[in-house]
Amino acid sequence: MIDHVGFNVSDFPASLSFYTAALKPLGYDVIGSGEGWAMIGKPGGSRLWIGQYGPAATPIHLAWAAELRDHVDAFHEAALTAGGRDNGAPGVRTNYAPNYYAAFVLDPDGHNVEAVCYASA
Repeated sequence: MIDHVGFNVSDFPASLSFYTAALKPLGYDVIGSGEGWAMIGKPGGSRLWIGQYGPAATPIHLAWAAELRDHVDAFHEAALTAGGRDNGAPGVRTNYAPNYYAAFVLDPDGHNVEAVCYASA
């Protein structure tokens, strides 16, 4: 549905390091970059654009689809290792849906970044 989403970040190298590490377990990688910007995604799929061309965006929420619950766990661990702050450990959130398995991390600018899987255990 969405081709790409983009926003400015306050510290491009820190954000690039965070998103590259956090999204790798979900199968995403840098697919384009230039001076002060990068596009992260899968060829032919939706992409995330980050750049440092103005003030950082007000904190937003981004949710990434994961095929397996193990991918959600790996996302959470990688995001924390890359400097993210825990905002919800991996687990089922039945208040969202019966099989809503997700983890939440705050990125360097305070954006709430989530990985979610709907597969049953």
